[in-house]
Amino acid sequence: MDVFAVPGLPEVRPGDDLAALIESRADLRDDDVLLVASTVVSKAEGRRADLDDFPAGPRAKEIAERLADISGEEKDPRFAQAVLEESTEIIMEAPFLLTATKFGHVGVNAGIDRSNVGDGGADLLLLPERPSESADRIRRNLSADPAVVVTDTSGRPFRHGQRGVAIGWSGIPASRDWRGETDRDGHELEVTVEAVVDELAAAANLVTGEGDDGLPVAVVRDWEFGNHEGSDNLYRDVDGDFVRQALRGWEFARD
Repeated sequence: MDVFAVPGLPEVRPGDDLAALIESRADLRDDDVLLVASTVVSKAEGRRADLDDFPAGPRAKEIAERLADISGEEKDPRFAQAVLEESTEIIMEAPFLLTATKFGHVGVNAGIDRSNVGDGGADLLLLPERPSESADRIRRNLSADPAVVVTDTSGRPFRHGQRGVAIGWSGIPASRDWRGETDRDGHELEVTVEAVVDELAAAANLVTGEGDDGLPVAVVRDWEFGNHEGSDNLYRDVDGDFVRQALRGWEFARD
């Protein structure tokens, strides 16, 4: 397969037609996968905000004070309030805020970004409210019919560094199911479900970059889903998410 970034996109502003901006700079095909960074989706959807939009309540002030004590750096309680309001659950309060967003993604600070916010003086860039609906809207507005994946970057338990992940998708299942198929030795696969939208997001991240590259959109071409069952299950159900359950009962303690 080929993976390439779409060059020349301008700074995205609220109300911009992302589909039109992308299609004017990329000759898309129906069998492509179009990967769009959540930053530009959020900008187009007006998801920039100011810290003053989030007056800090008692819990936010308490969280900010504790994080400041741990890190030795001042923490703005308004930012903690923004995280609280963008989350359905605070899984960890220290040594950082690990949260579940309203659409199911688990990450640090509800995915709120303080970099690449764009011009206009806003302090924060919030994740899209419903990323799969955002992906579907972009796809509907294209003249071609590629699959569309909205991406973000996220850290991983047990490993250093970040990688691209999918937070919304349209026109493609989130995963492909290998269960019931066989390996080269004829053994039946019993548990293998491949999160293809995450793998495609990570591939896109290799060519779009993380800094000032200005390349928020990538295309994957000549990749095939194959003859597999698909599923849109990407986020674990809370009842079966044993890591989340363990973290709920864990308390950070400094030596």
